[in-house]
Amino acid sequence: MTIFHPQVTHSFAERIANLGFAPRAVSAALVILLLACGGNALANSAQIESSPSAVSKIDQPIERIVVTANRSKTALLSTPAGVGVIHSAELDLIGHQHINQALGRIAGTWISRGNGQEHLTAVRSPVLTGAGGCGAFFMALDGISLRAPGFCNANQLFDANSEQARSIEVLRGPASALYGTNAVHGVINILSPDAFSNEANYVAIRAGRDDHIKTSLGFRSQQEDSAFGLFTNLTQNNGYQANSGYDQQKLTAVYEHRGDTWQNKTLVDMANLNQETAGFVEGFEIFKDDQARRSNPNPEAYRDVKSLRAYSAFSRELNTGELTITPFIRWNEMAFLQHFLPWKALEENSSASMGLQAQYSYVVGELSVIAGLDSDFTRANLRETQTQNFSPTIPAGEHYDYDVDATQIASYLQLQWQVVDFLISAGGRVEYINYDYNNLLSDGSACAIGVTACRFSRPADQEVDFTVFSPSLSVLYSINNQQSIYAKWSQGFRAPQATELFRLQNNQTITDLEEEKMDALELGWRLYSDNVSIDAAIFVQEKSNFIFQDSNRQNLSNGETSHNGAEILVSYNVNDNVYVKGNLSYAKHEYTNALTLARTNIKGNEIDTAPEFMGSVQLGWNINSALLTELSLQRLGNYFLNPENTAEYAGHTLLDLNLRYAYSDQVVLSANIYNLLNEDYAERADFGFGNYRYFVGQPRRIFLTATWQWAQ
Repeated sequence: MTIFHPQVTHSFAERIANLGFAPRAVSAALVILLLACGGNALANSAQIESSPSAVSKIDQPIERIVVTANRSKTALLSTPAGVGVIHSAELDLIGHQHINQALGRIAGTWISRGNGQEHLTAVRSPVLTGAGGCGAFFMALDGISLRAPGFCNANQLFDANSEQARSIEVLRGPASALYGTNAVHGVINILSPDAFSNEANYVAIRAGRDDHIKTSLGFRSQQEDSAFGLFTNLTQNNGYQANSGYDQQKLTAVYEHRGDTWQNKTLVDMANLNQETAGFVEGFEIFKDDQARRSNPNPEAYRDVKSLRAYSAFSRELNTGELTITPFIRWNEMAFLQHFLPWKALEENSSASMGLQAQYSYVVGELSVIAGLDSDFTRANLRETQTQNFSPTIPAGEHYDYDVDATQIASYLQLQWQVVDFLISAGGRVEYINYDYNNLLSDGSACAIGVTACRFSRPADQEVDFTVFSPSLSVLYSINNQQSIYAKWSQGFRAPQATELFRLQNNQTITDLEEEKMDALELGWRLYSDNVSIDAAIFVQEKSNFIFQDSNRQNLSNGETSHNGAEILVSYNVNDNVYVKGNLSYAKHEYTNALTLARTNIKGNEIDTAPEFMGSVQLGWNINSALLTELSLQRLGNYFLNPENTAEYAGHTLLDLNLRYAYSDQVVLSANIYNLLNEDYAERADFGFGNYRYFVGQPRRIFLTATWQWAQ
């Protein structure tokens, strides 16, 4: 399936040039990097000696190390935060076509699947949508935000090569003291592959329902002090619903060098998505109708996305600690039809960024210190147009066209003090964010003269800035070498996004928005033994200055909400061949003040799209050294669809079967049967414009994979 659509006209070279880069120099540098690394890889491919690995057991690793919680390698037992990890062996077994199939295994996390590769996110939160919904989560590749601060996209995880990641880490709860704006409800960090790993090289082909074809390549080559890795996958899917489907390509190239003084990791990561989008089907529980759920009410809808990220991290050991300096660049452009709105306007946006992360960590006696400086400079554009008149207040033509130059500068400090069996941590971050907005159209209403309450309002040129301090404090007590308990208080913040400040409606020209803040208290307990691991936590979170669009379509920031609950994740190796894993979360998400989101008072109501119960259980059996089988059960509880709590979705339970068979040292065969019991369900339920609306779930489907692997 080949898809062609009009593309955003702002090229990467133009955006980089506007930032002060020399585009030819940047392009040449990237090409030279790839050629040099590839040349070294090819020149040394004859030195490969290691043998390919057999089928990996999906049990708990002996050494539990995470990097996301402290922006450095830390033992999970000594980490005072809720962190979940999906490792590469588990990702291989799942074989996910969509990121929600993987992250559903992490407590308190729900990636709500839209059509194709679209998604919305919940981490100790409701699924957040609309004004105020985007930007509540810090989504990153190796700790660098996938999108520029202030220019988030709710679907941005489809930019990352999660299928071939070394691991995916989810830090639940506020993390702004280290990561800054957007780390309100949590951090989702995709960790790139290690070029020095001794894992086998491979080529894989995967086939399944709806003409799904995916080819993948993983290649590494190593010298004594350097290594190169190339990881790519190409996917075609013709879609379950009529006139839907997508083509997607991802590539990650990694070069690592271990010198006597400096260590270096250089990464180039690219992705392209061309998607024909199926919109909501409308009608109460219409997803149970065999014919209706195959329909596509919006055959004209599409989404085209291109992205590139590159960084080069330099680190070295000093007498007193470790220094890491990471310059990076980031670029993306996207065009999509807003099929979820009746007037179906076209949005085109693009941005280009350059930035630097610098971090110094050192130890003085019982005191550990991490100090850092982050900077991010972005130029972005957003344009919205409509081809047909919908009404006098929603006219055809150009609705918005504006540029924004954004600057983010932040410094942070984290201290850890070991006192006998207590680990006391305190941290803080000061961050400055500036938006310089330039309207490229006429100021004010986009409608004809005399039309009141125009849907589209364009502010005049302006400059807006925010300065925020975000603290955190925790105490962890090591009961013994297998157990620890902790208490953590943290504060997350989120500066208003550019669209909330400058894409206004209904004659609003000044927003006067404040940054969102959330105070969170978390109590946790961990137990790690040879066969059992338990992670349990309870949390209380209060959010203020929540940004929302009221019933008059004005962007306001006086919302208050609460998010309280408990989570547990358990893993038990019954014996060397059988394991059980599971997670369960219970949470209440409520409006705590009388917001004008509806015509009635919603104070005390549950926030829409916020299930109280979520969880999953996996039962795995290594039948022999060659065959691994796993049953996976996922449960999503019922949730309300509107602030008034008058519409509801009943929830669903799904069962998957994953099989992996090592036919030989070179050939591995896999099968994934999703929705084994053929449940009728909705990936996402919604209530809008007076109708029940659903992204339909797919029936039982089988995907088969053949992998040929060879030693490095």
